[in-house]
Amino acid sequence: MTGVVVARPVESEPMSWLGRHRWFVAAGGITATYAVVSLVAHKSPGLTSFSDISGLLIMLVAAGVTLANAVERPKQERSFWAPMALGFALWACNQAAWAYCEIALHQQIPDPYFFDIILFFHVVPMIAAVAWRPDLAKSGARVYVSALSFLMLLGWWVLLYAFIVFPHQYVILNVPLYDVYFDGLYLLENGLLLVVLALSALTSSAGWRRVYLHLLGSGMLYGLGSRLLNRALASHTYYSGSPYDVPLIGAVAWMAATAVSARDWEMVSEEFRLNSRWKKVVPYLAMLATLSLPLLGLWAVWLDPSPAPTRVFRIYTALGGMLLLGLFVFLRQYLQDRALMGLLHESRRAFDSQKQLQDQLVQKEKLASLGTLIAGAAHEIDHPLTAVLTSSEQLWSQEQLTTEQNALVRKIVTQAQRSRDLVSNLLRFAQHAPGDKALVDVSVLLKRSIQMVEWRFPGSNVKMTVTVGDGLGEIWGNANQLHQTFVEILENSMDALQESAGGALQVQVHQQGGYSIPFIRPSRSEKEPAWD
Repeated sequence: MTGVVVARPVESEPMSWLGRHRWFVAAGGITATYAVVSLVAHKSPGLTSFSDISGLLIMLVAAGVTLANAVERPKQERSFWAPMALGFALWACNQAAWAYCEIALHQQIPDPYFFDIILFFHVVPMIAAVAWRPDLAKSGARVYVSALSFLMLLGWWVLLYAFIVFPHQYVILNVPLYDVYFDGLYLLENGLLLVVLALSALTSSAGWRRVYLHLLGSGMLYGLGSRLLNRALASHTYYSGSPYDVPLIGAVAWMAATAVSARDWEMVSEEFRLNSRWKKVVPYLAMLATLSLPLLGLWAVWLDPSPAPTRVFRIYTALGGMLLLGLFVFLRQYLQDRALMGLLHESRRAFDSQKQLQDQLVQKEKLASLGTLIAGAAHEIDHPLTAVLTSSEQLWSQEQLTTEQNALVRKIVTQAQRSRDLVSNLLRFAQHAPGDKALVDVSVLLKRSIQMVEWRFPGSNVKMTVTVGDGLGEIWGNANQLHQTFVEILENSMDALQESAGGALQVQVHQQGGYSIPFIRPSRSEKEPAWD
């Protein structure tokens, strides 16, 4: 008794909910652990070290994961993960400076602090990453134009920070105004990030929507925690490791879990399917940003109540910003002009191609009409030829003819048969199915081709001979195309021999490897060897 073993593929069981969301569960566990420590432990150097190092490690993990995504993921995703990695790296730099002050120097964070600038600007590349909309397919010069628009907006944020916050930080120190302006501008910046994330989540799909939604949730958690932390700082109740740091740890851990989980999601870039007005939002914002700089400069000249050094600094900042954004406007216009010229060249090429195609269609119509005309003419010629041939054959069959009359009748019959073969060839050319294939006798086809060529070259000093090998059968092909090919080759050979004062044209057909192969070899004279 024999048995048959059938191998079946092992179907993988669907992953459980815990397996699908394992990274988010891990982020929740880290946040919960940090919350327990912050609630149980009292204010101490150990708690400060634990808080600063934990925050730094989580930010470094987030920066590392997003950097790995920027290197390993497809090209379209890199435009998103690379700016996100830069944002987390700047955030980690601020956290490292914070930890250095509290752990190594045992000092409180100075106010104002240079690394506040790093903290402010870490949100800028994140806004750029989301506003770039990697979930929407982009191509051509439009990519560079959009990139310049984003650079204009990011440059405007830098200038806005320099215009509002810098004067109270480095020109004339004013800590209360610095804190108010910094906190307000930082809050506005985070709010803009949330708005961009919300709009992107509403207008995206699949894996990208999940990324935007998770980042929106973590951003809202961080924004709420920042507001509570600022109030604690104002009331002098904040210390590193306090419960006010829990939202920060939870938000960063949530973002890191999103970056890791996105590797398993379907991140597909799709065509822009919204109203075309949405495409103009970023250029309009860049235009408004450019136009706002002269207004800021005028405000600094006429309405700013600040001291003279502050107003002078703001005026120079506005002038520098106008120069920088003006350069971006020039580059953007240059790229748009290049793109327009490219479109014009493509339109020109398309027009030329269309015109060429139209000419080909007209030529085909002419050939079709000519074929119809030839077919009609051939049919009209065939009837009298048939009558001539029939009458000549009847006359030839009579015994009363003399030898001279018999030779003349034989010549009439031969020429009439030849003319009829030429008419038959014309009818074959006029057929409307050039791609049909059938069994074709190559030797007969060659003889007809030679007859047509001899008829086109009357009185030629070129002698044409045909040699057909033994056992040559029929081949599968298109008679019209083969006939046209033979005629063209024979005509080229006849032209070449006539230019050389005549000669002989030998046509040989033999079978080789199951195929019928014709050889057409011209020679300058009947005694000379053939030459190709």
